[in-house]
Amino acid sequence: MKEFHKIETLLDRDARFKVIKYEWRLPEFEYLKNNEWLWTEKVDGTNIRVIWNGQALIFGGKTDKAQIPPFLLAKLQELFSVSKFVELYAGSDNAMCLYGEGYGARIQKGGGNYIPNGVDFILFDVKIGDWWLERNNIEDIANKLGIKVVPILGKGTLLEAIEETQEGHYSTFGQFIAEGIVVRPPISLFTRRGERLLGKIKTKDF
Repeated sequence: MKEFHKIETLLDRDARFKVIKYEWRLPEFEYLKNNEWLWTEKVDGTNIRVIWNGQALIFGGKTDKAQIPPFLLAKLQELFSVSKFVELYAGSDNAMCLYGEGYGARIQKGGGNYIPNGVDFILFDVKIGDWWLERNNIEDIANKLGIKVVPILGKGTLLEAIEETQEGHYSTFGQFIAEGIVVRPPISLFTRRGERLLGKIKTKDF
């Protein structure tokens, strides 16, 4: 299963690697800047893929060469079992890939803010065959598997998401500033290159 595609930052950057308001990274962002987008919290962790091919479970990192820390791999093996996937998805002919973040203590600099003494997996996207699932289907899979899904922060324009992030807002996980916001249109849209239209903005971008 392919690696998760890049999520573009909403704005271009200057020589200091800080974003420039309002120089848009993609023309699609500029065109749709006043439309309503769905906002989810960006969790500061490490990309994880959980792949079910109909017979076996495969755990992968952001790339095929990425190494998963042993303590995180142990948590993934605890959360996901072949028997559960067989029970729920035995009749499917298409491979399923769960995309998420491994997060918590010892993962990234602020990982302990999320979980001081442990790690977990949180889902943000699912692809079955050639199909990317919508939010309600992602939530359904998370509920059936008993795993977490990235929290929805609300809805708003790209302009509002930028202002909210620049001001800094608390994470839904505790009293610390969230890493940022991931935005997606209410229905799936694609760029001219055929890539899904998703965007992000981080507090440290400013």
